[in-house]
Amino acid sequence: MLAVTGSIERLCSPAIWAEGPVWLADQQCLIFSDVKGNRMFRWDAQNGVSVFRAESHFANGNARDLQGRLLTCEHGRRGISRTDAAGNHTLLVDKVDGLRFNSPNDIAVRQDGSIWFTDPPYGIVGDEEGYRAASQVIGCYVYRFDEARHQVAIAISDTQRPNGLAFSPDDKWLYVADMSVIDFPSQGRREIRAYRLEGDNALFSHVVTQVKPGIPDGFCVDQDGNIYCSCETGILIFSAAGELLDTIAVPERVSNCTFGGPDGNALFITATTSLYRVTFTPSRLQG
Repeated sequence: MLAVTGSIERLCSPAIWAEGPVWLADQQCLIFSDVKGNRMFRWDAQNGVSVFRAESHFANGNARDLQGRLLTCEHGRRGISRTDAAGNHTLLVDKVDGLRFNSPNDIAVRQDGSIWFTDPPYGIVGDEEGYRAASQVIGCYVYRFDEARHQVAIAISDTQRPNGLAFSPDDKWLYVADMSVIDFPSQGRREIRAYRLEGDNALFSHVVTQVKPGIPDGFCVDQDGNIYCSCETGILIFSAAGELLDTIAVPERVSNCTFGGPDGNALFITATTSLYRVTFTPSRLQG
């Protein structure tokens, strides 16, 4: 069983809707988005919180590529951008077969360097998290982007409202949160789905677990394959088999989480207005 050292800490509360935490080890800092505030923040232990990007194109999920550069899902530009160590900010991809994405939401990088992201419509259904617009694609998919070949592929097409996603530490599985119950209360999903990875393909295998209370939004996976999933009241910790191992109560509704810190054993949690931290022993950071 995992062990928590100390209580949950609220590190700062600068956001309207905090999302997309990612730890940048080379800078020993955390970057996270304020989707509804159209900005991004930077937090580190010495200086606390500061504005990282004042106009973020309604940034949502963030990740690191294999070179440690920041990747960001942008609702406003309906694409994926990259920020390098020099601060250069480049839009990498915003279309599939000439059609604009809906509003890329969350993002993960596979061990081969390919970029996978979810594309629900939440940034185009109104002006609160992006710009109201009609969808140009016929569904809400998970995409795989190969930058070297500049190829975009629909990797998963059986999701209804895909949101958070993460790879297993052995690179054999992709987990995807489907939270379509928000739009379809009587028939929608509130589950984490498991896809077996075979080459560039992701094949549906099974539902890992149903997530209650609330919905599965963002989540992360530790080095042992355990899943740390957001919900209405905090974080639910599941084994890869779907067994509920533990819970972490959080005072605000949770959107996402990631591991980081100098020793890799701090779980950073974005929840409504705030950034929180819980420390585990031993280290649980996925490499």
